[in-house]
Amino acid sequence: MKEVPSPPTEEQIEEGRILFAGECDFFFGSQKIEQLPDAGRPEIAFAGRSNVGKSSIINALTGRKALARASSEPGRTKQLNFFALAERLTLVDMPGYGFAKASKAVKEDWQNTMFAYLRGRTTLARVILLLDARIEIKSSDLDVIKLLDRAAVVFQIVLTKCDQVRPKALTAKIAEVEALAAKHAAAFPRIIPTSSETGEGIPDLRAEIAKFAEPAPLRA
Repeated sequence: MKEVPSPPTEEQIEEGRILFAGECDFFFGSQKIEQLPDAGRPEIAFAGRSNVGKSSIINALTGRKALARASSEPGRTKQLNFFALAERLTLVDMPGYGFAKASKAVKEDWQNTMFAYLRGRTTLARVILLLDARIEIKSSDLDVIKLLDRAAVVFQIVLTKCDQVRPKALTAKIAEVEALAAKHAAAFPRIIPTSSETGEGIPDLRAEIAKFAEPAPLRA
């Protein structure tokens, strides 16, 4: 059984706040692996099923209302979107998966593209895998977890929309996901419950991500 790390300290929470208070700007969109920007700063990628609340979490983390935008049609966004955060870290918004209307060929193409990115991106520090706390874990979620294991990329599961789940049910969901993470070598054992509406878990997630940022530049 993996040992679950302690929650972030007050100092780490503050470091996360300062990082995400910095400028965050979109700088590149890539629909093909051949089009990826040059590897530079450490990257944190966000993955999740369509409608899991990925755009809302990214906006909540950065304190913006529309930095990341959800498509009106689930599964429509097909590109990797890159955002520069405070000139110290890159956030990568990955296309949503698990959309029911997609053909088998489209789903396979998504898997092939994502696996190529995950396996070959030397600057990728961690994947934040978002799961909806309100619903059961889907087969597409399990497929992506297997993909991350194969790519040998450390991923951390973050539960979304926790404000819409009763406390007892949320406790059970966290235990379920912890048990799932314990079965996978690439899974970081600490689960973070969040809500983009109430802000629950957002400082915690900021602190976790801030560990991978480049040092802040020295002031003159």
